[in-house]
Amino acid sequence: MHKTIGILGGMSPESTVAYYEYITRTYTARFGDYAYPQILIYSVSFQAYVDWPKEDRWDLVAEGLIQAARSLELAGADVILIATNTMHIVFDEVASNVGVPMLSLLDAVGDAIEARGMDTVGLLGTAFTMEKTFYHRALADRGIRVLVPQPGDRKRVNDVIYDELVAGTIRDTSRQDFLAIVKGLAERGAEGVILGCTEIPLLVSEEDSELPLFDTTTIHAEAALGYAIGV
Repeated sequence: MHKTIGILGGMSPESTVAYYEYITRTYTARFGDYAYPQILIYSVSFQAYVDWPKEDRWDLVAEGLIQAARSLELAGADVILIATNTMHIVFDEVASNVGVPMLSLLDAVGDAIEARGMDTVGLLGTAFTMEKTFYHRALADRGIRVLVPQPGDRKRVNDVIYDELVAGTIRDTSRQDFLAIVKGLAERGAEGVILGCTEIPLLVSEEDSELPLFDTTTIHAEAALGYAIGV
């Protein structure tokens, strides 16, 4: 029997759907049947997770996610993942308060970067993801340096995420802006760029870019699938 995956989602609905689709469709494409792992989804009410970070109430973020993770555990999840980059700011606190394993997106992304032999990468994401140090610390432990865009570009990236992507709005002008920001990171020495928000792959893909892009949604969902089926 495969392990049951618990997805802590709703932050936003778009990325939660992407995780579910990746796990189920990839399994079927790979094995030719529909015996993919059981998946439980706890979709939080997103507004609180927009408001609390703005108020610097990460204690409330952690408390809310702990309660949600415990609900997944009680429902039968064998492993839990938080389907968003930004909320990994409180990953360790959440993981220490549940009795089943949690899969860190940061660990999965670090493994992917190491596999490509890179030591300098750019990072796109929400303002919290780009400006807090949790990504930098996690990758510094592996000898990987993280570059973030300049302040004006960080604001543009953050605005597109919250004003467009979380609502499923895709605009070509935003795509071109993101690709220009990726180019700027390359000029500063980035060998690849982390799409450090699970909605960004809705807008840009590696086929669009002159640099390798690390799709954190796909990387994290693949880690969950591998864990659940034991490969």
